[in-house]
Amino acid sequence: MSISAEQIKALRQETGAGIADIKKAVEESGGDMAAARSAIERRLGNLAGKRAGRETRAGIVAAYIHSNNKMGTLVELFCETDFVARHSEFHVLAHELAMHIAAMNPDDLPALLAQVFIKDPTKTVGEVINGAIGKFGENITVGRFIRFEI
Repeated sequence: MSISAEQIKALRQETGAGIADIKKAVEESGGDMAAARSAIERRLGNLAGKRAGRETRAGIVAAYIHSNNKMGTLVELFCETDFVARHSEFHVLAHELAMHIAAMNPDDLPALLAQVFIKDPTKTVGEVINGAIGKFGENITVGRFIRFEI
């Protein structure tokens, strides 16, 4: 079966997986792009378990202020190295988590991780973070977060 460059490019942009992993997933799925995407996401999620014990000392603080300027959030997102902490996709993840906290107002970290992610209702926040762990190849953890509202 022939795999087009467009197929590889689309899956790479969606998942952040390596080209070899994408080719393997497409071949194993018989060209079914949805099945290949699921296989890649499972693989990236499985990598999270292997990295869970690693210490996270680097990271960023992200803020979100709602358009009415009456609500805002702060969230700490940790990773292992400054290299990942400076990556633009890591910043996007942190900002999306801050937006999620503003919208869903979780009570604590376990509640946050169990909530359905507002940007992708097919995943929980925990699954989104596990996908990022697979994409970046480093452990990622959420630290403190707070929501302010007037």
